[in-house]
Amino acid sequence: MYLVQILLPLYDNSGGPFPQPEYVRVRDELTERFGGITTYLRSPAEGLWRETPTTTVRDDIVIYEVMTEQLDRAWWRSYRQELSTRYRQDMLIVRVSEVQLL
Repeated sequence: MYLVQILLPLYDNSGGPFPQPEYVRVRDELTERFGGITTYLRSPAEGLWRETPTTTVRDDIVIYEVMTEQLDRAWWRSYRQELSTRYRQDMLIVRVSEVQLL
């Protein structure tokens, strides 16, 4: 079993919020394809990374998770690229972990 997490930004590079329907669209796409989704929306996570030795960039993000028996890497790669375009991101994080259900 695989747990796939998508980290989506709340704001674009100029600080404007992304429209709520964009998040609903992602939720619906993933629910349709995988049969369910977990979203972490109420308390946005904070992402920090060093862009240069003297500059730290901050992002507020939401996390979407799906579980799947099979990992279709080509589909996920394509979907990540699509989301990167929709959310105007140079690098949008989609990560996967292998999990065991207890």
